[in-house]
Amino acid sequence: MANGIGYGGNFNGNFFDLLSDLIGETVTIFTTSGGQSGCGFTGVILAVNQCFVRLVTHIGPAPGCALGNACQSPCCPKVGCSGYGGGYGGGYSNVRSVGSVTDIPLDRIVAVVSNAV
Repeated sequence: MANGIGYGGNFNGNFFDLLSDLIGETVTIFTTSGGQSGCGFTGVILAVNQCFVRLVTHIGPAPGCALGNACQSPCCPKVGCSGYGGGYGGGYSNVRSVGSVTDIPLDRIVAVVSNAV
């Protein structure tokens, strides 16, 4: 379990120590910037170095055909349809997301919110 401020961790007054204790935990980090980024970044801390913290902010989908078999298109459960983006059902959207990570400079962090437990 991660240790934070006041919980016996090795927080020595800097964000590097605090964030290093929180690797693998979900946090929200607020920065000095404005606009959409001023609302904070929520994700799982993947890595921390002396300059940046890296958050996984969106996890991509699992492989569609993980074993390399000839999987049938998810939008085409019936024979004779046209493949991705059309065909049977019409409601399937072929989203090609690989996920996202966010690198935040430590000197731009103003607050870190994490679970107390």
